[in-house]
Amino acid sequence: MTESPALSTPDNCASSDDDEAPLRSGPLWRHALWVVGVTLPGVGFGWLDASYRLGPDEYGMPLAAPGQVLPFLLAWTAIGLTAAAALRAVAARVPLHGPGVVVLVFTFMGTRLSLGYRPEPPMLGAMAAAALTAAAIWCAIALRRGYRGRRETSGG
Repeated sequence: MTESPALSTPDNCASSDDDEAPLRSGPLWRHALWVVGVTLPGVGFGWLDASYRLGPDEYGMPLAAPGQVLPFLLAWTAIGLTAAAALRAVAARVPLHGPGVVVLVFTFMGTRLSLGYRPEPPMLGAMAAAALTAAAIWCAIALRRGYRGRRETSGG
């Protein structure tokens, strides 16, 4: 029995052989570099924004409050790395729109708010949970759309 030409082309999504193949295969170091490459700028921009102000003091969030900066920078780096790793893992399976922007915004705003207001650990934990939950929802929506699209193209 010969295979039909429509099923042998790599562009056909209905092929059952390619259902488990990742969309963005490649070496692990490239994924890790992407995760670090979108997290560190978000944390860095948040720290810079908390350190300097261009406008008058009456406007905007307060500058970085006095005290230790490093614990907040480390916390938001860890949160950003976790969110970026989850988003990159999903992006390797299904099409995901804007994972880098999502991580940049979460880490920038979290770092900026943390340095400006110095929240207590429970509040910092709530901020981290909100950022990671939003990333998880972004992943879930992409997975649902990706698997639904794959199911529709396969005729099921």
